[in-house]
Amino acid sequence: MRYALVICQVVVVIFLMLHDWVPLGKLNSMAGLRAVDSQNKRILTTAISSLPFAAVLIPSIMFASVGYPDWLLWWLWGTYLACTYGILRAWWIPYLGAADTDRAKRYSIRFRETHSFLPVRNGIRPDSLHVGFHSLVLATLVILAFLTFGH
Repeated sequence: MRYALVICQVVVVIFLMLHDWVPLGKLNSMAGLRAVDSQNKRILTTAISSLPFAAVLIPSIMFASVGYPDWLLWWLWGTYLACTYGILRAWWIPYLGAADTDRAKRYSIRFRETHSFLPVRNGIRPDSLHVGFHSLVLATLVILAFLTFGH
């Protein structure tokens, strides 16, 4: 399970570092992204969002073969719960409940050309790439729960 956790973390870091920079066909829209975010904003956002995950990944790799100390488990919990809060606030609360017209307007430009299998609600349509990422974060939390409480 520790190796599964490391694999999830690696994919999270790769996603956060590259999804706003590498064209992925219908999974992202570089034109939509450039229409709402400057290059400097993307650089700053990429650094702020990926550095905490890259930082906790390093000791996760180091301890994967011997077991995670409590301090690392709690660091992982803090990092991934903060991420979950951000996901809920940025995507699922505005989508399922409290409408956010400014966010909906921005997202309608940024994600207009991306693939989605969900309908529009409150002006927001979670795209497939982000739904996949959110599922990965949830899987990471499930594995983390097993490692923390499963023995």
